[in-house]
Amino acid sequence: MKKSYRILIVDDEENVRRLLSTVFTRDGHHPIVAHDGEQALTLFGQHAPDVVLMDIRMPRLNGMEALQAMRQQRQNVPVILMTAYAAIETAVEALRLGAFDYIIKPFDLDEIRMIVDRAMQLNEMKREISLLHRALSASYQWDKILTNSPAMIALCRDMAKIAASTASVLVTGESGTGKELIARAVHYNSPRAKGPFIKINCGALPESLLESELFGHEKGAFTGALVQRQGLFERANQGTLLLDEVGEMPHNLQVKLLRVLQEREFERIGGSQTIKTDIRLIAATNRNLTEMVEQGTFRRDLFYRLNVVHLSLPPLRERPEDIALLAGHFLQKFSEENGKEIVELDPSALAQLEAYPWPGNIRELSNAMERAVIMSTGFVIFPDDLPETITHFARSLPMTETGQEADASGSLKTRMKAYERELICAALSANQGNRVQTAKALGISRRALMYKLQEYNID
Repeated sequence: MKKSYRILIVDDEENVRRLLSTVFTRDGHHPIVAHDGEQALTLFGQHAPDVVLMDIRMPRLNGMEALQAMRQQRQNVPVILMTAYAAIETAVEALRLGAFDYIIKPFDLDEIRMIVDRAMQLNEMKREISLLHRALSASYQWDKILTNSPAMIALCRDMAKIAASTASVLVTGESGTGKELIARAVHYNSPRAKGPFIKINCGALPESLLESELFGHEKGAFTGALVQRQGLFERANQGTLLLDEVGEMPHNLQVKLLRVLQEREFERIGGSQTIKTDIRLIAATNRNLTEMVEQGTFRRDLFYRLNVVHLSLPPLRERPEDIALLAGHFLQKFSEENGKEIVELDPSALAQLEAYPWPGNIRELSNAMERAVIMSTGFVIFPDDLPETITHFARSLPMTETGQEADASGSLKTRMKAYERELICAALSANQGNRVQTAKALGISRRALMYKLQEYNID
């Protein structure tokens, strides 16, 4: 059975209101009608519609102004704007302000039905994705590691074998590449999955506190030791201990750590009782431990004990095929956390993300997408929603004579853009300028076509 929706229809023309109300009533929906923006805002608050169809040019309060007010009240309600004035700039501005889509009068009834259905299907899909996201949030299955990168796919295959073993693991990679995520995935897919997973940053504490955190202490062992305290080696028993930034560990503690790895035993600070421990150790660092061994700042024997299995994470700039995938994941995550319903990235915004070198890797991408979601006022992330570091980098790129970004490896990107422009122009001509038919012929959404028309300055 087809689901029915409450549809708020806003237009100052009575004939348009009557026509749309009749059509959607016959389709089994529940139309609510308003003759201007002010009445629409009142009914919007009273009836909580599922979708809004609204004209732009109206007396007292126009559609653009009413749209902004509605977005402030409820972010997740799709608003579809209608107008008899078919300017590309108006269409894109409507999307920037938060419109779900844009329809030009005189409209085709089948087209308007299709857009309303798509808006509601998208909301249903986002709710299902949200439920699935929450269900998987506590899980660390291999398919939670989002990647299209051949190098990362190969690494995940290795991780599956490593997880089944008891070997110590050394995870290396630049800051922000996801070393902790990898460590958690190894733990939660291992026989120790029901045991504790505990992590400590070796560079965040002074030597005395780090030693106490790792090994624990007896009451009275030092000033301030008022009670006996278990260390992480005890608390992580039958589980996994992640030593993050292990390259920052002081030399004296490296000797004690080596003994734990060799003998699986230790004593608390100030104590004489030998305590046995059964842990799996995963060490992570963004430093080159091989160079540190040669320089004498990291023990060679400890390095060999930690480096039984080595997982090296590539930086994000070496896995460009993952940028769009991860950006989409963070878009969904932060939209949900901030109570927004942002649908997609504008193609030009995605192009800037893909061109940026990401010195902060996945952590920086996550922060950039969180900022973009917060700054966005509509259903689409545009370039001006992105952090200044990204947009400034895009502006600094060399430009070709056609105004398109020059590709470092040659003119392939420029030629592809020129070819894409030609295809769009040819499709528009073949369809007598009908944007709906042009989008269908090109196999893209009408929304994407409008972006492309603005990007290539096509009237």
